[in-house]
Amino acid sequence: MDDAVDRRIVAEVSRDGRATLADLSAATGLSVSAVQARLKRLESQGVIAGYRAIVDAESVGRPLAAFIEITPLDPAQPDNAPELLEHLDAIEACHSIAGDASYMLFARVASPRALEDLVRDVRQAANVRTRTTVVLQTFFEHRPTVAL
Repeated sequence: MDDAVDRRIVAEVSRDGRATLADLSAATGLSVSAVQARLKRLESQGVIAGYRAIVDAESVGRPLAAFIEITPLDPAQPDNAPELLEHLDAIEACHSIAGDASYMLFARVASPRALEDLVRDVRQAANVRTRTTVVLQTFFEHRPTVAL
């Protein structure tokens, strides 16, 4: 990013992806057209990769969240777990991690039974051992990105 104004724009749209150009203009002290030009440049550079709605998981029938660590049963097997698990829509994120496990999955499901089914599907699809941690309460997530 070029300067403090770009960082401010990134911080503002990170807090509110629906912020108007007028909102961003007020936050940065630039004209609407200058903000629009900077915003387009930040998008074209990939600094701002997109905008999305944050959906309440409970409202859409997926109140149970869990982290699932996966470790290959055979260390010599191909490292293609993300591709093998991509079709499981209950998995919201797949992170490559350091430590004993290879990947950390974040999933949201409807019930404990649905979680059990998902874990079984993960094990079968990727030939992995799993360790699951159920989320009891989330204090914060989707925090705004503050550009340095």
